[in-house]
Amino acid sequence: MKRARTRRRPGPDGAAPERIQKVLAEAGLGSRREIERWIEEGRVTVDGRRAALGERITGSEQVLVNGRPVRLKRHAGAHRHLAYYKPSGELTTRDDPEERPTVFDRLPRPSRGRWISIGRLDLNTSGLLLLTTDGELAHRLMHPRYAVSREYAVRLLGSPTDEQLRALTQGIVLEDGPAHFDTIELRGGSGRNIWLHVTLREGRNREVRRMFEALGLTVSRLIRVRYGPVQLARMQRGRVRDLTAAEVAALYDAVGMTAAPEREERPKPVKRKREQSGRPRRR
Repeated sequence: MKRARTRRRPGPDGAAPERIQKVLAEAGLGSRREIERWIEEGRVTVDGRRAALGERITGSEQVLVNGRPVRLKRHAGAHRHLAYYKPSGELTTRDDPEERPTVFDRLPRPSRGRWISIGRLDLNTSGLLLLTTDGELAHRLMHPRYAVSREYAVRLLGSPTDEQLRALTQGIVLEDGPAHFDTIELRGGSGRNIWLHVTLREGRNREVRRMFEALGLTVSRLIRVRYGPVQLARMQRGRVRDLTAAEVAALYDAVGMTAAPEREERPKPVKRKREQSGRPRRR
């Protein structure tokens, strides 16, 4: 006899059951890929038992991650989204055994969930890094299925030949598979310093650098200037800003999602404590 599947009833807010990794991502606990790894490692439990990858929950269950309960108010309100101009010399990670600077050292603390980086930039690459508390949005923006375009400014040591540029757009084979740029534009420079702008629709580890290196070309500087519809524009290195409502809507639209009604958090004004006497102290 086949074992009957247990059907979960809708949650108290009427939410239909969805896959656990998606619910946890929506709650801002991490990207869907990261949460899937937690489930496989046995770090997530549902109502006292080990969670199974792909099982459906409503959000009304008792869910523990690493033994700690998590709040699953689904669709409770707007997430927060940031643009950060990452300088070279910072890691896109939370924990580094060598205790080097990370991008998370400079970020404000969100009141809901935690910051999830949308893609990574390696230690020596600078430029636009997007961060969000919406794990599902982060997952889709990084997933090859949605083919979100990234644009980089590249400084090369020496001039590439027409044959090399043609090979980079037609496709070359790297150790982890074929790769190509969608577009390449010459942006000036002369002698040993030539600037290009390139676009591609995936984010494999050090992919831009490895593509040039495969043809004997050395990248001396690499800056990400666009991710999807969001531009780096005139941001200063090391600065962070909230995305505009138009940018947020464009990001969600790019991956077939709808943004929650805007209710972005802002830093609360610091209230000065009054003196007990109600009068200023004399100096």
